[in-house]
Amino acid sequence: MVSSLVLGLILFDVLLNVAGQLSLKFGMTKIGNFSLSAGSLPVVFLKAAFNPYVILGLGLYGMGFLVWLIVLAKAEVSYAYPMISLGYVLTAVLAWQLFGENVTLIRMAGIFITCLGVFIISRS
Repeated sequence: MVSSLVLGLILFDVLLNVAGQLSLKFGMTKIGNFSLSAGSLPVVFLKAAFNPYVILGLGLYGMGFLVWLIVLAKAEVSYAYPMISLGYVLTAVLAWQLFGENVTLIRMAGIFITCLGVFIISRS
């Protein structure tokens, strides 16, 4: 059985990854529209490298990585890793709320199935 502290670390890791993903998304929207051409990408990468939201997102991912290392030392990866899929749920809901992204019925069904799978795994 996984301790409540390890489960808390898993959930903290999920939150760090969700916050990182949303920060990266926000930062890239601040960069604006650009073409996907070999000539424009170096400029986009340079803008991203100095964008504070992109930097924050990378920092959050880095912290999540460090938390994940602790989780891997204390829990079975076959238990812990599926829990990361909760991030899909949170990211989709928050992207819908914060960025107005389209969350269709099919997406909601997929999110529900993901949650069901995580619930089943957590019972083992």
